[in-house]
Amino acid sequence: MHALFEMKEVDKIFYEQKLKHFLPDRMIDIHTHVWLDNIRLEAPGAPVRAVTWPSLVARDNSIADLFKTYEVMFPGKEVTPLIFSQVSLQYDIAAGNEYVRSCAERYKLPSLMVTRPQQSAAEFEEGIDRGGFLGCKVYLNFADPYIPEKEIRIYDFLPPHQLDVLNRRGWMVMLHIPRDGRLKDPVNLAQMLEIERKYPAVKLIIAHVGRAYCPEDVGDAFDLLAETKNMVFDFSANTNSHVFRELVKAVGPKRILFGSDLPIVRMRMKRYCENGRYVNVVPKGLYGDVSGDPNMREAEEREAEELSFFMYEEIDAFRVAAEAEGLTRRDVEDIFYANAKTLIDQIEKERRR
Repeated sequence: MHALFEMKEVDKIFYEQKLKHFLPDRMIDIHTHVWLDNIRLEAPGAPVRAVTWPSLVARDNSIADLFKTYEVMFPGKEVTPLIFSQVSLQYDIAAGNEYVRSCAERYKLPSLMVTRPQQSAAEFEEGIDRGGFLGCKVYLNFADPYIPEKEIRIYDFLPPHQLDVLNRRGWMVMLHIPRDGRLKDPVNLAQMLEIERKYPAVKLIIAHVGRAYCPEDVGDAFDLLAETKNMVFDFSANTNSHVFRELVKAVGPKRILFGSDLPIVRMRMKRYCENGRYVNVVPKGLYGDVSGDPNMREAEEREAEELSFFMYEEIDAFRVAAEAEGLTRRDVEDIFYANAKTLIDQIEKERRR
């Protein structure tokens, strides 16, 4: 039993039989949140623009907790995280960025600055530069509060004046796309393609495969995205092998990155798709009362005992897709390490000039 979570026999067997030999010895996790609970703010009336179940897993995720998670979940592997802070309106963004900056400096880690669309181009650029960040993590929470959640567009929280800076500097942006339509939403697709065209030097990472957690989230997106050349996709917090196969066929193994979305993938669960909506099945009582959350369901007795980590389910789903699509060992090493290393090295090389 570890302070953070319990490593059960079912987890050890899962890792040994399905993941250990699939994963390369070195990995880069391109999508991790690191923050401390003491940066929490009193923010009454803040708009709720995301699902709430991830908050059930962890109140915070210190850098020590992050390293411990890798040590326990991936014995014998070396994992380097790219880190950024919490994106909730309930947290002090400046304090969170400072904690990430200090962790990145101390442990020589790549990092992103959580930014707001209201920042001027100068403020945005100076903050990333001063903190030694590789770019920014943006989120729909920070769009102006008068915009209804269902109507938020990418440019409402990643505005053109900031994209101009990212393009000029060749920096990275981690983008969680908005809107109920997810990856297939025509507004999302139009703006993703426009960013690709107008800002070709931006290292654009589409998080969670564009939130395509179920096949119904895809539509004709991959037909359009197959024509892109620059944007890349992480498969953090996604467990859908069908979506992963379509991604591989559309963009190939050089534009796919492993990301976890820690700490939420410490959740003990299995995900299913029902009528186009994902449902996380978790052990009864482990995460409190989840009866009011349409994305959550509880399992009891034997079914609950067989549940392992979200992290393992995500990687195993990608393993299934990789094998089905005939990816080579080199392809897998690229996806879990080399592709991210190349992006990070390009930015750090430019920064040293």
